[in-house]
Amino acid sequence: MPPQAGGAQAASDDAAMASTQVLRALHAPPSWRCIDFISDLHLHDGHPRTFEALQRFLRGTTADAVFILGDLFEAWVGDDMRHQPFEADCTHELAAAGARLSLYLMVGNRDFLLGAAMARACNASLLDDPTVLHAFGQRHVLTHGDAWCLEDTDYQAFRAQSRSTAWQSRFLSQTLDARLAAARAMREASESRKHDLRQENWADVTPQAAAHALTAAQADQLIHGHTHRPGTQPFALPGAQRHVLSDWDLDHAPHRAEVFRLSATQGHQRLSIEEAIAPANATQRPGA
Repeated sequence: MPPQAGGAQAASDDAAMASTQVLRALHAPPSWRCIDFISDLHLHDGHPRTFEALQRFLRGTTADAVFILGDLFEAWVGDDMRHQPFEADCTHELAAAGARLSLYLMVGNRDFLLGAAMARACNASLLDDPTVLHAFGQRHVLTHGDAWCLEDTDYQAFRAQSRSTAWQSRFLSQTLDARLAAARAMREASESRKHDLRQENWADVTPQAAAHALTAAQADQLIHGHTHRPGTQPFALPGAQRHVLSDWDLDHAPHRAEVFRLSATQGHQRLSIEEAIAPANATQRPGA
C-alpha cells in the first residue's frame, strides 16, 4: 500500500492566487528507485484495446509506484459507478496493482467525482491537485493541468461550479442512470466543441499559474496531463521544465500510449508500454 500522503486580468488574478496556496508534499520512500506517470486514458467500455494496454502495463511495470494524473476514466459520476461491469473490471485491475506497488490517483476534468471509496477499492491513495513530489533529490509539481488552463474561461466557470459541495451533492443525489445520461450529454457537448477547434488551438496551461506554483514549491520540474500534447520543454521560469504526459488510445489510429518514468539512476524517460514492462536492465531511451 502507498504511503499517505478569460481574460488576461482573470488569468493574472488566478495565477496570483496559486502563488499563495499551500502545496501538499509527498516524499518518496528511500526504497523507491523508479516511478511511472500516466494520465488521460479516458477508459470506457467502447475502448477495449486501451483497457487491455492498461492491464498489460499495470501487471508488468517494473516501477515501485504508479501515479495516474487524472482522466483515468472518460466519465465518473460517483463511486457507485465502480459496480458497473466495465468499471468493475477496471477496479479489479487497479486493486491488484495497488496491492503490489504504490498506486496514486489524481482526478481530472472527466473523472473529478472519483472519491475515497473508489480509491480504497483500488488500494490507492488520492492525490491533491497540485502535489509536490520529493524524489531522488528533485521536486516535481504534479497536476492534471485543467485548473491552470485559465484562458478557457467557459470551462473554468463550469469547473468552479462543479467542484462546489452544493453542486456535487445535488448531482450525486440523482439515480445512477440519470447521472450517466447527464455525463453522456456533457461529453457529447465537449467533443462537439473540440471538433470545432484544431488541436493546436485547444487551451494550454497558463505559464503564470505554473510559475507561481513552481516558485511556491521551490521546484523546477512540472508534470501534467490534460492537453494531449506530450513533450518536454522549458516552461514558465528560467531553468524550469514541463513534462506533458501522453493520452492513451489504442482503439483509434494513430495509437498513443506512453509512460513517463522518473528513476534514481536514469532521470526522466519516455517509454512505450513494452519498454516500461521490460526487465530493469533492458536498454531504455531517454525522455528529454
